[in-house]
Amino acid sequence: MFSVTVRDHIMIAHSFTGDVFGPAQKLHGATFVVDATFRRPELDDDNIVVDIGLASQELHAICGGLSYRNLDDEADFKGVNTSTEYLAKVIADRLAAKAAAGDLGAGAAGLTGIAVTLHESHIAWASYERDL
Repeated sequence: MFSVTVRDHIMIAHSFTGDVFGPAQKLHGATFVVDATFRRPELDDDNIVVDIGLASQELHAICGGLSYRNLDDEADFKGVNTSTEYLAKVIADRLAAKAAAGDLGAGAAGLTGIAVTLHESHIAWASYERDL
């Protein structure tokens, strides 16, 4: 399996509901390093997994749509605990939609999977992986 990973980041504010979250139930900020990994079993006709420039551009657009926002105030996240795991899925699903729409280039039609990892710190991160 071949893979290519591109990186960006998001800076958000949010809060959680539920005792399991302890002090994070209060409004707080988070900065995540976002890694998006694109996978396919064979390279395309140009011997690449995906156009890195387009993948970087689309990840940046998705991250830009989340950054500097209080997710508690965003319609897409009303009543949702926007955990690191959940946000990884949101970003992966949005990238999958971009791939399906052709926004990652024609070669992206051969992608079979996307994984998104959000790094909360140097000691904690969460990922979501999906098939295409």
